[in-house]
Amino acid sequence: MASAFIRRKVVLAGATGLIGGYLLDMLLAEDSVAEVHALVRRPLKVSHPRLHCHRVDFTALPELPPIDEAYLALGTTLKVAGSREAFRAVDLQANLAVAMAAVRAGARRIGLVSAAGANAQSSVFYNRVKGELEEALKSLELEALVIARPSLLLDSRAHLGQPPRLAESVAIPMARLIAPLIPGAYRPIHGKDVARALLRSVLTAKGAHVLTSGDMVGR
Repeated sequence: MASAFIRRKVVLAGATGLIGGYLLDMLLAEDSVAEVHALVRRPLKVSHPRLHCHRVDFTALPELPPIDEAYLALGTTLKVAGSREAFRAVDLQANLAVAMAAVRAGARRIGLVSAAGANAQSSVFYNRVKGELEEALKSLELEALVIARPSLLLDSRAHLGQPPRLAESVAIPMARLIAPLIPGAYRPIHGKDVARALLRSVLTAKGAHVLTSGDMVGR
């Protein structure tokens, strides 16, 4: 691993979510990571000598300690959010606020959990918001921006205490059967593969780089 990243200081938003939880576990397992600053809305059930939890209001973030890199994994659903405005407040505005705070604190490398189909010009609201966030992040002064665009996630969310997603309960069993026939960018994927690929790519990428499901499966 490049010496420039030894004793890295990292901020993570979304550690209570599916991919964010995997990111947290992997970061804490990395000897090169000196500090993980998790920005959360509710307490984490994890403790570790290198983990620093900050309960924050994402509409009024405090100044962050010195940071080398940031990972953005905040997300919700329209059903949970309750409105398009509330969805945008989390998936776009909160993630962008963390990115801007991280850049002010010195971060020059950012990893984003986005979604397959993200496009700022999309007629689909969900995809459009994801795309708008990607475009906003590209305007920041960064050495590297890695955007992970996973398709359907194959993991159970029961341990997260999240309400069941009917569409996923129907789609996941079918997706497991036909996964080899699905084009790479839309291939179903496990959250752990997304987290692992994102962490590896952020360390070495230059400029903006997109990872599709096909790029991340099995990495």
